[in-house]
Amino acid sequence: MQPDKIGFIGLGLIGGAIAKTIHRVYPDISLIAYDIDTVSLSLALEEGVLTNAYDIISDDFASCRYIFLCAPVQKNAEFLAKLSRFAGESCIITDVGSVKNSIHQDIVGTNIEPYFIGGHPMAGSEKSGYTNSTPYLLENAYYILTPTEQTIPKIITEFQEFIRSLGAIPLIMDYREHDYATAAISHLPHILAFTLVNLVKKLDNSEETMKTIAAGGFRDITRVASSSPVMWQQICLANQEQILKLIDAFIEALSNIKQDIATQNESELFQFFQSAKDYRDSFSLKSSGAISKSYEIYCDLVDETGGIATLATILAKNRISIKNIGIIHNREFQDGVLHIEFYEEESLQKALVLLRNYQYTVYER
Repeated sequence: MQPDKIGFIGLGLIGGAIAKTIHRVYPDISLIAYDIDTVSLSLALEEGVLTNAYDIISDDFASCRYIFLCAPVQKNAEFLAKLSRFAGESCIITDVGSVKNSIHQDIVGTNIEPYFIGGHPMAGSEKSGYTNSTPYLLENAYYILTPTEQTIPKIITEFQEFIRSLGAIPLIMDYREHDYATAAISHLPHILAFTLVNLVKKLDNSEETMKTIAAGGFRDITRVASSSPVMWQQICLANQEQILKLIDAFIEALSNIKQDIATQNESELFQFFQSAKDYRDSFSLKSSGAISKSYEIYCDLVDETGGIATLATILAKNRISIKNIGIIHNREFQDGVLHIEFYEEESLQKALVLLRNYQYTVYER
Protein backbone atom coordinates (compact mmCIF):
# COMPACT_ATOMS: atom_id res chain seq x y z
CA MET A 1 0.00 0.00 0.00
CA GLN A 2 1.45 3.35 -1.04
CA PRO A 3 0.73 6.02 1.59
CA ASP A 4 -0.63 9.40 0.54
CA LYS A 5 1.33 11.48 3.05
CA ILE A 6 4.40 11.03 5.25
CA GLY A 7 5.72 13.39 7.91
CA PHE A 8 9.16 14.10 9.36
CA ILE A 9 10.04 15.55 12.74
CA GLY A 10 13.55 16.77 12.04
CA LEU A 11 15.11 16.97 8.59
CA GLY A 12 18.81 16.40 9.12
CA LEU A 13 21.09 13.86 7.47
CA ILE A 14 18.94 10.75 8.05
CA GLY A 15 15.55 12.44 7.87
CA GLY A 16 16.64 14.21 4.70
CA ALA A 17 17.97 10.99 3.17
CA ILE A 18 14.74 9.11 3.88
CA ALA A 19 12.66 12.00 2.51
CA LYS A 20 14.79 12.25 -0.64
CA THR A 21 14.62 8.48 -1.13
CA ILE A 22 10.84 8.43 -0.78
CA HIS A 23 10.56 11.35 -3.20
CA ARG A 24 12.78 9.52 -5.70
CA VAL A 25 10.89 6.21 -5.45
CA TYR A 26 7.39 7.61 -4.87
CA PRO A 27 7.26 11.15 -6.33
CA ASP A 28 3.48 11.30 -5.83
CA ILE A 29 3.63 10.92 -2.03
CA SER A 30 3.14 14.20 -0.19
CA LEU A 31 6.00 14.83 2.29
CA ILE A 32 5.80 17.34 5.12
CA ALA A 33 8.34 18.21 7.81
CA TYR A 34 8.87 20.11 11.03
CA ASP A 35 12.30 21.47 11.95
CA ILE A 36 13.71 24.47 13.76
CA ASP A 37 16.26 24.73 10.93
CA THR A 38 14.25 26.82 8.48
CA VAL A 39 17.14 26.93 6.01
CA SER A 40 16.96 23.14 5.54
CA LEU A 41 13.18 23.29 5.20
CA SER A 42 13.42 26.03 2.59
CA LEU A 43 15.99 24.07 0.61
CA ALA A 44 13.86 20.91 0.71
CA LEU A 45 10.88 22.92 -0.56
CA GLU A 46 12.97 24.44 -3.35
CA GLU A 47 14.17 20.99 -4.38
CA GLY A 48 10.59 19.73 -4.49
CA VAL A 49 11.24 17.09 -1.84
CA LEU A 50 8.72 18.58 0.59
CA THR A 51 5.16 19.60 -0.10
CA ASN A 52 4.84 21.64 3.09
CA ALA A 53 7.19 22.68 5.90
CA TYR A 54 6.42 23.87 9.43
CA ASP A 55 8.15 25.50 12.37
CA ILE A 56 5.48 24.04 14.67
CA ILE A 57 4.00 20.52 14.78
CA SER A 58 0.88 21.29 12.78
CA ASP A 59 -2.39 19.32 12.69
CA ASP A 60 -1.39 18.53 9.10
CA PHE A 61 0.60 15.63 10.60
CA ALA A 62 -2.64 13.97 11.68
CA SER A 63 -3.27 12.75 8.11
CA CYS A 64 0.20 11.18 7.70
CA ARG A 65 0.38 7.42 7.28
CA TYR A 66 3.89 7.40 8.76
CA ILE A 67 5.63 9.98 10.93
CA PHE A 68 9.41 9.61 11.10
CA LEU A 69 10.83 10.99 14.34
CA CYS A 70 14.33 12.12 13.29
CA ALA A 71 15.12 14.52 16.12
CA PRO A 72 18.09 14.12 18.51
CA VAL A 73 17.65 11.23 20.97
CA GLN A 74 17.40 13.52 24.00
CA LYS A 75 14.37 15.24 22.42
CA ASN A 76 12.38 12.03 21.84
CA ALA A 77 10.25 12.19 25.00
CA GLU A 78 9.25 15.79 24.27
CA PHE A 79 8.21 15.01 20.70
CA LEU A 80 6.46 11.75 21.58
CA ALA A 81 4.14 13.68 23.87
CA LYS A 82 3.26 15.99 20.97
CA LEU A 83 2.80 13.11 18.52
CA SER A 84 0.62 10.98 20.79
CA ARG A 85 -2.56 12.70 19.58
CA PHE A 86 -1.85 11.57 16.03
CA ALA A 87 -1.00 7.89 16.71
CA GLY A 88 -3.56 5.31 15.61
CA GLU A 89 -4.26 2.64 13.01
CA SER A 90 -4.09 5.29 10.30
CA CYS A 91 -0.92 6.92 11.64
CA ILE A 92 2.20 4.90 12.51
CA ILE A 93 4.99 6.52 14.53
CA THR A 94 8.58 5.46 13.91
CA ASP A 95 12.01 6.82 14.80
CA VAL A 96 15.52 6.56 13.36
CA GLY A 97 17.67 6.68 16.50
CA SER A 98 20.73 4.47 16.86
CA VAL A 99 19.78 3.68 20.48
CA LYS A 100 16.37 2.13 21.10
CA ASN A 101 16.19 1.55 24.87
CA SER A 102 15.13 5.04 25.91
CA ILE A 103 12.39 5.53 23.33
CA HIS A 104 10.93 2.08 24.00
CA GLN A 105 10.82 2.86 27.70
CA ASP A 106 9.14 6.18 26.97
CA ILE A 107 6.21 4.64 25.07
CA VAL A 108 5.44 1.66 27.34
CA GLY A 109 1.82 1.89 28.43
CA THR A 110 1.04 4.92 26.26
CA ASN A 111 -1.49 5.12 23.42
CA ILE A 112 1.45 5.21 20.98
CA GLU A 113 2.72 1.72 21.86
CA PRO A 114 0.47 -0.34 19.52
CA TYR A 115 1.28 2.00 16.63
CA PHE A 116 5.02 2.42 17.17
CA ILE A 117 7.88 0.73 15.29
CA GLY A 118 11.39 1.65 16.31
CA GLY A 119 13.75 2.06 13.39
CA HIS A 120 17.48 2.38 12.80
CA PRO A 121 18.78 2.73 9.24
CA MET A 122 22.34 1.36 9.31
CA ALA A 123 23.58 4.11 7.05
CA GLY A 124 25.02 7.52 7.58
CA SER A 125 27.98 9.77 7.15
CA GLU A 126 30.59 11.51 9.23
CA LYS A 127 28.88 14.69 8.00
CA SER A 128 25.56 15.98 9.27
CA GLY A 129 22.63 18.08 8.10
CA TYR A 130 20.12 18.01 5.27
CA THR A 131 22.63 19.38 2.74
CA ASN A 132 24.74 16.22 3.17
CA SER A 133 21.82 13.82 2.74
CA THR A 134 21.41 11.87 -0.49
CA PRO A 135 18.56 9.91 -2.12
CA TYR A 136 20.76 6.78 -2.17
CA LEU A 137 21.94 6.63 1.45
CA LEU A 138 19.58 3.73 2.22
CA GLU A 139 20.45 1.69 -0.86
CA ASN A 140 21.23 -1.92 0.19
CA ALA A 141 21.70 -0.84 3.81
CA TYR A 142 20.25 -2.79 6.71
CA TYR A 143 17.29 -1.00 8.26
CA ILE A 144 16.60 -2.47 11.71
CA LEU A 145 13.00 -2.40 12.94
CA THR A 146 12.20 -2.79 16.63
CA PRO A 147 8.43 -3.05 17.11
CA THR A 148 7.03 -3.19 20.62
CA GLU A 149 5.36 -6.27 22.09
CA GLN A 150 2.06 -4.48 21.52
CA THR A 151 2.62 -3.30 17.94
CA ILE A 152 -0.17 -4.55 15.67
CA PRO A 153 1.30 -7.34 13.44
CA LYS A 154 -0.25 -6.13 10.17
CA ILE A 155 1.31 -2.71 10.75
CA ILE A 156 4.74 -4.32 11.16
CA THR A 157 4.34 -6.23 7.89
CA GLU A 158 3.15 -3.15 6.01
CA PHE A 159 5.99 -0.93 7.25
CA GLN A 160 8.58 -3.63 6.63
CA GLU A 161 7.52 -3.85 2.99
CA PHE A 162 7.55 -0.07 2.64
CA ILE A 163 11.14 0.11 3.90
CA ARG A 164 12.09 -2.70 1.53
CA SER A 165 10.57 -0.77 -1.38
CA LEU A 166 12.98 2.11 -0.64
CA GLY A 167 15.94 -0.14 -1.43
CA ALA A 168 16.89 -0.91 2.17
CA ILE A 169 17.01 -4.33 3.82
CA PRO A 170 14.63 -4.48 6.82
CA LEU A 171 15.55 -6.67 9.80
CA ILE A 172 13.17 -7.14 12.74
CA MET A 173 14.94 -7.28 16.10
CA ASP A 174 14.29 -6.91 19.83
CA TYR A 175 15.36 -3.43 20.90
CA ARG A 176 17.64 -4.75 23.66
CA GLU A 177 19.45 -7.03 21.22
CA HIS A 178 19.76 -4.09 18.85
CA ASP A 179 21.40 -1.86 21.46
CA TYR A 180 24.00 -4.48 22.39
CA ALA A 181 24.80 -5.29 18.75
CA THR A 182 25.14 -1.65 17.71
CA ALA A 183 27.27 -0.91 20.77
CA ALA A 184 29.71 -3.54 19.44
CA ILE A 185 29.74 -2.73 15.73
CA SER A 186 29.04 1.02 15.77
CA HIS A 187 29.28 2.80 19.10
CA LEU A 188 32.53 1.21 20.33
CA PRO A 189 34.32 1.72 16.96
CA HIS A 190 33.35 5.39 16.98
CA ILE A 191 34.64 5.81 20.52
CA LEU A 192 37.89 4.08 19.53
CA ALA A 193 38.27 6.35 16.49
CA PHE A 194 37.78 9.51 18.56
CA THR A 195 40.17 8.14 21.21
CA LEU A 196 42.87 7.35 18.65
CA VAL A 197 42.62 10.80 17.07
CA ASN A 198 42.89 12.48 20.46
CA LEU A 199 45.88 10.28 21.34
CA VAL A 200 47.75 11.17 18.14
CA LYS A 201 46.93 14.85 18.69
CA LYS A 202 48.41 14.61 22.18
CA LEU A 203 51.53 12.72 21.08
CA ASP A 204 52.28 14.69 17.89
CA ASN A 205 55.14 17.18 17.82
CA SER A 206 54.95 20.90 17.13
CA GLU A 207 55.59 20.30 13.41
CA GLU A 208 52.56 17.93 13.36
CA THR A 209 54.61 15.16 11.77
CA MET A 210 52.06 12.45 12.61
CA LYS A 211 49.20 14.48 11.17
CA THR A 212 51.16 15.20 7.98
CA ILE A 213 52.14 11.60 7.18
CA ALA A 214 48.99 9.89 8.48
CA ALA A 215 48.55 6.89 6.20
CA GLY A 216 45.50 5.34 4.58
CA GLY A 217 45.01 2.96 7.47
CA PHE A 218 44.85 5.77 10.01
CA ARG A 219 42.57 7.79 7.75
CA ASP A 220 40.19 4.87 7.21
CA ILE A 221 39.97 3.81 10.85
CA THR A 222 39.46 7.38 12.10
CA ARG A 223 37.15 8.70 9.36
CA VAL A 224 34.14 8.50 11.67
CA ALA A 225 35.88 10.78 14.19
CA SER A 226 34.57 13.64 12.02
CA SER A 227 31.03 12.77 13.15
CA SER A 228 28.90 15.10 15.25
CA PRO A 229 30.26 15.42 18.83
CA VAL A 230 26.77 16.25 20.10
CA MET A 231 25.30 13.10 18.54
CA TRP A 232 27.97 10.86 20.04
CA GLN A 233 27.74 12.52 23.42
CA GLN A 234 24.03 11.67 23.44
CA ILE A 235 24.56 8.11 22.18
CA CYS A 236 27.04 7.42 25.00
CA LEU A 237 24.57 8.72 27.55
CA ALA A 238 21.62 6.85 26.04
CA ASN A 239 23.38 3.48 25.61
CA GLN A 240 25.69 3.74 28.60
CA GLU A 241 25.21 0.23 29.99
CA GLN A 242 25.89 -1.62 26.75
CA ILE A 243 28.82 0.62 25.74
CA LEU A 244 30.52 0.13 29.11
CA LYS A 245 30.23 -3.65 28.72
CA LEU A 246 31.89 -3.46 25.31
CA ILE A 247 34.65 -1.11 26.50
CA ASP A 248 35.50 -3.58 29.29
CA ALA A 249 35.62 -6.43 26.76
CA PHE A 250 37.86 -4.38 24.45
CA ILE A 251 40.24 -3.45 27.28
CA GLU A 252 40.60 -7.14 28.10
CA ALA A 253 41.27 -7.99 24.42
CA LEU A 254 43.79 -5.15 24.13
CA SER A 255 45.51 -6.31 27.30
CA ASN A 256 45.86 -9.80 25.83
CA ILE A 257 47.50 -8.60 22.63
CA LYS A 258 49.74 -6.27 24.67
CA GLN A 259 50.96 -9.29 26.62
CA ASP A 260 51.63 -11.28 23.44
CA ILE A 261 53.66 -8.40 22.00
CA ALA A 262 55.58 -7.94 25.26
CA THR A 263 56.49 -11.64 25.43
CA GLN A 264 57.17 -11.87 21.68
CA ASN A 265 54.71 -14.74 21.42
CA GLU A 266 55.04 -15.40 17.69
CA SER A 267 52.36 -18.07 17.39
CA GLU A 268 49.73 -16.08 19.31
CA LEU A 269 50.54 -12.91 17.40
CA PHE A 270 50.12 -14.69 14.07
CA GLN A 271 46.88 -16.31 15.21
CA PHE A 272 45.59 -12.92 16.41
CA PHE A 273 46.08 -11.30 13.00
CA GLN A 274 45.05 -14.37 10.99
CA SER A 275 41.83 -14.87 12.94
CA ALA A 276 40.85 -11.23 12.48
CA LYS A 277 41.75 -11.31 8.78
CA ASP A 278 39.72 -14.47 8.17
CA TYR A 279 36.69 -13.07 9.96
CA ARG A 280 36.92 -9.67 8.23
CA ASP A 281 37.39 -11.33 4.83
CA SER A 282 34.21 -13.34 5.46
CA PHE A 283 32.22 -10.09 5.29
CA SER A 284 31.12 -10.40 1.67
CA LEU A 285 31.59 -7.07 -0.03
CA LYS A 286 29.46 -8.30 -2.92
CA SER A 287 26.50 -9.28 -0.78
CA SER A 288 23.69 -7.00 0.29
CA GLY A 289 24.17 -5.20 3.55
CA ALA A 290 25.70 -2.23 5.28
CA ILE A 291 29.29 -2.99 4.29
CA SER A 292 28.42 -3.02 0.59
CA LYS A 293 27.44 0.69 0.57
CA SER A 294 30.81 2.01 -0.56
CA TYR A 295 31.24 2.42 -4.32
CA GLU A 296 34.74 3.72 -4.90
CA ILE A 297 37.61 3.52 -7.34
CA TYR A 298 41.17 4.79 -7.42
CA CYS A 299 42.85 6.33 -10.43
CA ASP A 300 46.40 7.22 -11.44
CA LEU A 301 46.58 10.89 -12.33
CA VAL A 302 49.45 13.11 -13.45
CA ASP A 303 49.90 16.14 -11.19
CA GLU A 304 49.06 18.87 -13.66
CA THR A 305 46.72 21.84 -13.80
CA GLY A 306 43.16 20.83 -14.71
CA GLY A 307 43.74 17.08 -14.31
CA ILE A 308 40.94 16.53 -11.81
CA ALA A 309 38.63 18.94 -13.65
CA THR A 310 39.14 17.06 -16.93
CA LEU A 311 38.30 13.72 -15.34
CA ALA A 312 35.27 15.15 -13.54
CA THR A 313 34.04 16.72 -16.78
CA ILE A 314 34.25 13.36 -18.57
CA LEU A 315 32.06 11.79 -15.89
CA ALA A 316 29.63 14.72 -15.78
CA LYS A 317 29.11 14.75 -19.55
CA ASN A 318 28.10 11.12 -19.31
CA ARG A 319 25.66 11.86 -16.46
CA ILE A 320 27.69 10.04 -13.80
CA SER A 321 27.31 11.71 -10.41
CA ILE A 322 30.29 11.80 -8.03
CA LYS A 323 29.69 11.51 -4.30
CA ASN A 324 33.26 12.41 -3.31
CA ILE A 325 36.61 13.00 -5.00
CA GLY A 326 40.03 13.77 -3.60
CA ILE A 327 43.79 13.33 -3.77
CA ILE A 328 45.40 10.64 -1.58
CA HIS A 329 48.70 12.03 -0.36
CA ASN A 330 49.87 8.97 1.54
CA ARG A 331 49.38 5.77 -0.47
CA GLU A 332 51.28 3.34 1.72
CA PHE A 333 48.59 0.68 1.31
CA GLN A 334 46.65 2.09 -1.62
CA ASP A 335 46.95 2.08 -5.42
CA GLY A 336 46.06 5.25 -7.28
CA VAL A 337 46.48 8.92 -6.50
CA LEU A 338 42.84 9.98 -6.94
CA HIS A 339 39.98 8.55 -4.88
CA ILE A 340 36.51 8.73 -6.46
CA GLU A 341 33.33 7.63 -4.69
CA PHE A 342 29.91 7.13 -6.30
CA TYR A 343 26.36 6.84 -5.03
CA GLU A 344 25.54 3.47 -6.54
CA GLU A 345 27.06 0.43 -8.22
CA GLU A 346 25.73 1.32 -11.67
CA SER A 347 27.61 4.64 -11.72
CA LEU A 348 30.81 2.93 -10.58
CA GLN A 349 30.66 0.35 -13.38
CA LYS A 350 29.95 3.00 -16.03
CA ALA A 351 32.86 5.10 -14.74
CA LEU A 352 35.25 2.15 -14.89
CA VAL A 353 34.49 1.49 -18.55
CA LEU A 354 34.46 5.17 -19.50
CA LEU A 355 37.73 6.14 -17.79
CA ARG A 356 39.55 3.10 -19.14
CA ASN A 357 38.36 4.05 -22.63
CA TYR A 358 40.02 7.41 -22.02
CA GLN A 359 43.24 5.54 -21.13
CA TYR A 360 43.12 6.23 -17.41
CA THR A 361 44.57 3.52 -15.14
CA VAL A 362 41.79 2.69 -12.70
CA TYR A 363 41.79 0.39 -9.68
CA GLU A 364 38.77 -1.19 -8.02
CA ARG A 365 38.84 -1.51 -4.27
